Amino acid sequence: MTNKHRVLFVHQEIFPYVPETPMSVIGRNLPQLIQELGKEIRIFMPRYGNINERRNQLHEVIRLSGMNLIINDTDHPLIIKVASIQKARMQIYFIDNDDFFTKRKYMLYDHGGHFCEDNDDRTVFFNRGVIETVRKLNWSPDVIHCSGWMTAIMPIFIKRGFKDNPLFNESKVVFTINDDDFKGSLKSGFDKKVKLPGITVKDLKYYKEPTYVNLIKAAIDYSDGIILGSEKINPEVAEYLKSSGKPMLEYQGPENYAAAYNAFYDTILSN
Repeated sequence: MTNKHRVLFVHQEIFPYVPETPMSVIGRNLPQLIQELGKEIRIFMPRYGNINERRNQLHEVIRLSGMNLIINDTDHPLIIKVASIQKARMQIYFIDNDDFFTKRKYMLYDHGGHFCEDNDDRTVFFNRGVIETVRKLNWSPDVIHCSGWMTAIMPIFIKRGFKDNPLFNESKVVFTINDDDFKGSLKSGFDKKVKLPGITVKDLKYYKEPTYVNLIKAAIDYSDGIILGSEKINPEVAEYLKSSGKPMLEYQGPENYAAAYNAFYDTILSN
């Protein structure tokens, strides 16, 4: 009997923990459907401060928490929480930190509608937190499926920063491009925060000016396959994707996307 393929979902939004959007609904349903199609799964998302812990029954996983991640020479404690969706037999892991998540009662925009000025640090913390937690779980994913611009640095982390790590050196990365454009840019110096051993200055070219378009271009470069998660995406990104020659799955309607995604994973794994 062959071992089940393992899919790690790294999602920016998952319903019902955050408001219902096309992205958060797929974040909730896709892992369950992929599990029902025979794959083993793990799911991660940020623990935004507007998530009601009591109602959603989140609790800290002490054995996974307690590590510090250094970003920009500052130590940030990593807290891992988990919640279960019983009827789907799924657990969701939440990456948490008091300053980046718990104390903020919102997601990526504050109550005034302003893009959080430390979204750069929050992004680096989230993605590195996922990797460190998966290492603690000693769980080697065959496919890492990222969705949402906040996960756009995961491909370079896996393909460059952790390319020699036995848990990740054979992992394939699939990135979903959504209609989740943000205006402006993350703070300058983002390239230095993304830099890990194994990531060269040349690898970081798109992070010197970390606009939405540049983040997604870099995600395309370091992914093995791309899925269009929205009918409409940023036109400059669409043009870049076309010229990249990367394997791509066109936008799928709500009725058949799980089977199409599952087949796409299998195609990427066989390449």
